[in-house]
Amino acid sequence: MSDQKAWLAWSSGKDAAWALHVVRTRKVAAIVGLLSTVTAPYARVSMHGVRETVLEAQAEALGLPIHRVYIPAPCSNEAYEAAMRQALASARAAGVNVIVFGDIALADVRAWREAHLARVGMSALFPLWQGDTRALAREMISAGLRAYVTCLDPRRVPRALAGRRFDDAFLAALPAEADPCGENGEFHTCVVDGPMFRHPVAVRVGVTVEREGFVFTDLELVAPVSETTGATDARGDCLPMAKGGTHGQGEDVGRGT
Repeated sequence: MSDQKAWLAWSSGKDAAWALHVVRTRKVAAIVGLLSTVTAPYARVSMHGVRETVLEAQAEALGLPIHRVYIPAPCSNEAYEAAMRQALASARAAGVNVIVFGDIALADVRAWREAHLARVGMSALFPLWQGDTRALAREMISAGLRAYVTCLDPRRVPRALAGRRFDDAFLAALPAEADPCGENGEFHTCVVDGPMFRHPVAVRVGVTVEREGFVFTDLELVAPVSETTGATDARGDCLPMAKGGTHGQGEDVGRGT
């Protein structure tokens, strides 16, 4: 095992989850925490639109603490960078010197991340970098990764795919020009099970809304079955909220679809 202590940029999505699995399998760093950007007014993971309650359930299932970066809505790059600098200072104080990302192919995003981390004396790790996205998507699915599409760009993929399981049928329904991992922003996901989880996260698919040019499908956390009543209940508020922020890179720190 490497002596590098790392936080994983956790977007709630499949690429971040698979990056965690790869790092753990290859033992290239010791991931000791998750770094997530949350849009404070909505209590949602930025861009993916995933409820903070679901985020917390993911962290518990992964066995890792969450280090949250709260941003306003809308959020300027300046406000985002100030919040992120504070979070990275906490990481450094805890002996963390690496942030792991699930990026696959966007060189400009990688360069932006590396430059900002270098300013605080940290480095970035990209375990999925330049992987074949079609092969990678199928590898995730065959390994038992379960995820739902929580956000999509209707200019790139059909609205009807919002809320769908990320599976072979979903890949077959994508337009030919769409990246199978959504690497160009076609869609974003929320992972609920896979080889990186200690146990599944129980959710149910909620309503779908369109906001600010994107289509969002809500996922509601489902409580365990009650031993006394046999009933289940949803955790968190019941109204779907849109993503927060419109400033680009600030929303993208936990990128990983």
